[in-house]
Amino acid sequence: MVPSEHSSGASVKRGSITKAGNGAARRLLIEAAWSYRFPARLSRELLLRQENQPKPIRDIAWKGQVRLCARYRRLARTGKPANALCCTDQQPGEVSPRAHCS
Repeated sequence: MVPSEHSSGASVKRGSITKAGNGAARRLLIEAAWSYRFPARLSRELLLRQENQPKPIRDIAWKGQVRLCARYRRLARTGKPANALCCTDQQPGEVSPRAHCS
């Protein structure tokens, strides 16, 4: 999966993800982005999954979860439609230590 790009000279403008690549991975990325509409929280299931993880890793995951949920709320205040807001600030394929936000 790659973002579409419109570049000219020194300016680089990236757009939405293209249809190239794995459709299942693209769908999973979109579904994960939609989950950030809800406030950050740790479900019982997530707590059990994170139980054996080191504390610094859990802290990084929580920080990412809070950051992305806050980003959605900040973008929502601009009045954009919800389908335009469900984005991530990482490019597809970039590793992000975040947990599910639902």
